[in-house]
Amino acid sequence: MKTRSFEDLRQEVWERGTCSGCGACVAVCPADAICFDRTGGSLVPRNIGYCKQATDEVACGACYDACPRTSEKPDEILGPHLGILSARAAMDVPRRQSGGAVTAIVAAALDRGLIDAVVTVSEDRWSLRPISTVITESGELVRQAGSRYNWWVPLVSALKTAVIERKFQHIAVIGVPCVAQAVHAIRGSSNDLLKPFGAKIRLVVGLFCTETFDYRVVAEDILSRQHRIDTWQVERLDVRKGLHITLKDGSAVVIPLSELEQAVRPGCRHCRDFTAVCADVSAGAIGSPPGHTTLIIRSPAGKAFVNDAISSGALLAGGEVDIAAIEKLGRVKAARAKD
Repeated sequence: MKTRSFEDLRQEVWERGTCSGCGACVAVCPADAICFDRTGGSLVPRNIGYCKQATDEVACGACYDACPRTSEKPDEILGPHLGILSARAAMDVPRRQSGGAVTAIVAAALDRGLIDAVVTVSEDRWSLRPISTVITESGELVRQAGSRYNWWVPLVSALKTAVIERKFQHIAVIGVPCVAQAVHAIRGSSNDLLKPFGAKIRLVVGLFCTETFDYRVVAEDILSRQHRIDTWQVERLDVRKGLHITLKDGSAVVIPLSELEQAVRPGCRHCRDFTAVCADVSAGAIGSPPGHTTLIIRSPAGKAFVNDAISSGALLAGGEVDIAAIEKLGRVKAARAKD
């Protein structure tokens, strides 16, 4: 089988507008030759002009093999699973979305030594700019809790920091469906350059997602120019039938989803995966009562992490799950997707 290079990735994904912006190619490139020029700004990565394979004829293909858009795309709504439950964090998670269950599961795993690092998204509290980061302490994870996956960032790019630079051995990755797909590709790849990454990933938590938004469009255009809201005034953001903005003075603004269409990343139009079917555990607010998180347990590892969080008292299970509501929103996303 022909080994693909970044040229194939550029032609098949970047130039066709299907790039998800997950950053997996940035993380796994052994030559550090792929980058995003502006976090939250670039629609696709950029190659700096060098490729081991295209330039020096040294077999590589890491970027192509890690990309979630070069393999078969998930086309299921619920996907394979071992169980579905509703849960919430037992601890106080001040900025949590829904029930804070993801924070509880991963924080408990850090405290109990089941993982030693988390690749996720944090943010600059002043500018709200999302950052791909590595977190190693449960307290910091709790402080950074909240959904930034609504504003795009090449999340998987921090995997290089976790694996190559900081040498962590047991990593959890939290991300939207394209991130879960990329990590699934990395874990299952026979490419020798991807094996060191796949071997270090112990848990993948996938977040329900309809689409992600470009930071510059949302923060600099929609919030600042159109609504005269500075990012430092924002206390909380949530997307549910519109962008709900809670300001630090206690007031609130709701921006209709129709106004956010201009901010949706083009690559999201090609994704049918609402529930992150490639994760070990998937999580989202849909289907659970207020203050709770829906958890779809997909693998034995995912089940073990959830059970450990429950047995340690970090996670409280309970409440009915409205599976029909999840399937309904999943069908809406699938219907909008382009081939």
